Amino acid sequence: MARWTPVRTDWASGNDRDGSTGGHSGRGRREPKVVVGAAIVAAGRVLGCARSHPPEVAGRWEFPGGKVEPGESEVAALVRECAEELGVRIEVGERIGRDVRMGGHGRSVLRVYLAVLVDGDQPRPLEHSEIRWLRPEELDSVPWLPADVPIVAALRPVLAAAT
Repeated sequence: MARWTPVRTDWASGNDRDGSTGGHSGRGRREPKVVVGAAIVAAGRVLGCARSHPPEVAGRWEFPGGKVEPGESEVAALVRECAEELGVRIEVGERIGRDVRMGGHGRSVLRVYLAVLVDGDQPRPLEHSEIRWLRPEELDSVPWLPADVPIVAALRPVLAAAT
């Protein structure tokens, strides 16, 4: 079974786990912007979300999340994004999978964390066209965005162990 190590249990605030925000490193080299995602797991299932925009990715599936803002930690960004996109509070755990380069020139990197809902919160598709709880055998039933595909593969054993 996957080891669960919570990081934060409240709404976004403060400096926690990772202060990486992308931007300039001070060495003249541009660091990739960080995009965070939440693999929200419950009862051996993970929450998938269908994009509603922009048109070129509408209907493709992803993990909820978004860009880390300047001065914001990855965990704080993830907590904020889940509140905005799903109207839920989450407890953030360990990273799942590897960094995934995004975009044609790798200017962004996706980092996904395991997460659980807090205090019985129930997600609502506030910014997505659809949300769905997916069991391990259902992971291939939706068309994932390319950046999320390696994370889906990393999730299979985690979900299987949780059932």
